[in-house]
Amino acid sequence: MMSLFNSYRLGDLMLPNRVVMAPMTRVRAAADGLATPSMATYYAQRATAGLIVTEGVQPSLIGQSNPGTPGLHTDEQVTAWRPVTAAVHANGGRIFAQLMHGGRVSHPDTTGVQPIGPSGVPATGDVFTPAGPQPAPTPRALDTAEVPAHAQSYAQAARRAIEAGFDGVELHGANGYLISQFLSSNANLRTDRYGGSVTNRIRFAVEAASATVEAVGGARTGIRLSPGGTFWGVEETDVPELYTTLLTELTRLGVAYVHLEATVDEEVLVSLRRAWPGALIMNPVLPMGPKQTGQDDADHWLGLGADLISFGRAFIANPDLVERLRNGLPIAPVDETTYYQGGDGGYLTYPTYQYAT
Repeated sequence: MMSLFNSYRLGDLMLPNRVVMAPMTRVRAAADGLATPSMATYYAQRATAGLIVTEGVQPSLIGQSNPGTPGLHTDEQVTAWRPVTAAVHANGGRIFAQLMHGGRVSHPDTTGVQPIGPSGVPATGDVFTPAGPQPAPTPRALDTAEVPAHAQSYAQAARRAIEAGFDGVELHGANGYLISQFLSSNANLRTDRYGGSVTNRIRFAVEAASATVEAVGGARTGIRLSPGGTFWGVEETDVPELYTTLLTELTRLGVAYVHLEATVDEEVLVSLRRAWPGALIMNPVLPMGPKQTGQDDADHWLGLGADLISFGRAFIANPDLVERLRNGLPIAPVDETTYYQGGDGGYLTYPTYQYAT
């Protein structure tokens, strides 16, 4: 029987187990999107994961969604990330950078510029800004000629990620951010080659993935998707067709993995597993939903054909999550009030399991 603790070859990497640390926003970066020594400690503490995927990293200034997030679009940011990747590797780990372009989920108070999107349709809800939550602004709709440059921004950031010592990158194609906005049928009202039909709505995702594969290779490129998800007010029509068509194109490109979130019925997710012949990372529970991923969820999805299982919140409070899962030890609860407050509290202060003496 397949186990979380079996090894797995992912691209050029041999993972010692099938536990993936999911990307999670922690807003602990320094000014100008620089990674910090605390971030090096945080990720190194969790290096027993088969694979770590970082928090979302903006590939450009206009791609920044939240204040306090790190970037990979300047030389200084590359330099700041090197101690992080070195610390993870020194502890025997493997780490991919998640490249996240916020698109319309941003604010001028954060970036100094008007957010962009497929169409001039604002996200639903308040966005984070340096002054606190504010209503999502109306983005500027991209001209057709501008769109390829934003697809290329993922590839440019991917090159910088490899220069910074990352083992690869994951494109954030989920949760209502830019790639997801292009996939959407209500955030994307375009009538050019990037909107309307399924073929057109997947075009931006395919161009971003293709550019990244060309830049750093398929073995170093993954993508995260949230089929049917409604984050930030996005909606998608024709979900099975949309994602089956996208997965067909990603197969052609030879990306290392697809990382699916449980944002649609299991029947649809299983059909997408069948449509995708490559490595599948499954996030078995709704991100930020009422339940955290546990051993039973992992075993269930390994039985349904997933190759790797991503754990989110459990990794925040349990730097030794792999050991706890392997030995059936209690999973410590997380303090949600410390998610985005900054500082080392609720970041570096969670201990490993204390065995009785």
